[in-house]
Amino acid sequence: MPLSELLLIEKIRALARQTSGRHRGAKDALGAIRIGIGDDCAVLAGSKTHDLLVTTDLCIQDVHFRLDWHPAESVGHRCLTRGLSDIAAMGGEPTAAFLSLSMPAHLPQKWVDGFFKGFQRLAKRFGVALAGGDIATSPQGISADIVVLGRVPKGKAILRSGARPGDLIYVTGTLGRSTEALAGFKLGQRCSPSVTSTHYFPQPRLKAGQWLQHQGAATAMIDISDGLSTDMAHICTESRVSALLLREAIPFDRSRKRKFEERCEEDTRRYAFALHGGEDYELLFTAPRRKKIPHTLGGTRITNIGEITAPKKGAAPITIVHGDGRVEPLDMRGWEHFSSSAMEDK
Repeated sequence: MPLSELLLIEKIRALARQTSGRHRGAKDALGAIRIGIGDDCAVLAGSKTHDLLVTTDLCIQDVHFRLDWHPAESVGHRCLTRGLSDIAAMGGEPTAAFLSLSMPAHLPQKWVDGFFKGFQRLAKRFGVALAGGDIATSPQGISADIVVLGRVPKGKAILRSGARPGDLIYVTGTLGRSTEALAGFKLGQRCSPSVTSTHYFPQPRLKAGQWLQHQGAATAMIDISDGLSTDMAHICTESRVSALLLREAIPFDRSRKRKFEERCEEDTRRYAFALHGGEDYELLFTAPRRKKIPHTLGGTRITNIGEITAPKKGAAPITIVHGDGRVEPLDMRGWEHFSSSAMEDK
């Protein structure tokens, strides 16, 4: 088995630094790479007024979706959402997409039509052109590789590395619904329509990301694709800071109209989904305390869930405060490819 996902990425990142060092004087047709590995998108020098954003994501059968759980339209929608959400996390505007799709020869055309229906419906909504790609046969199931291009005013991309002690931490929307749906699928249980809809058709928060960029409000930002605990850790690592989260502020679906014991048990489960579940595609961002962040952006609720603190030697990078005042470290337990939990889930 390869190294864990995070260690493997760091190893590749180091190799990329060595390569760029050997060719520091060279420029390709797109110009200089402003930001490479380590953010939601790469940032390339574009025009005199804008930088170019580039992101790529894989959607693999039985890893990111299952044919018996996910309708074809959902798979197409989710495939494009992954790229659009990365553009949103940089405060950018998407412009074009490239899709490479490999499929078994026996896959019904009806499934392929459904995939593109879901893909194109979302692309049309945000004015994204499908500009090219590739198609191939595959003996190992379906695999979709999406590349999304975007743009952002020159030097204005919101990075993971800008958080500073004293900044407040915010998230958009409600967390944990996607993981709750997956848990229901695994147990053969029916979930509420709002939960399954959120999982099948997550909405990239492009309007929220663009507002934050236009206003110069966010100091750092990332999309929640691997889970709040993991993605908060990415901001802490890149910004060299720590984070203090408020347990009671985490926005998840709280149970109602049940007996007290059942409600507490359900809330505990959903709280864990909100902390560590992935594929919410909400935005996690930091902003100076003096900045006025609206209660909603683009029709999406915004919640302050904590603040950025200075790192302390030997202390956990992320801690969480409970309603009774208890403070404890928050482990990074979101999704990670090549981890033992990922192998078990598969």
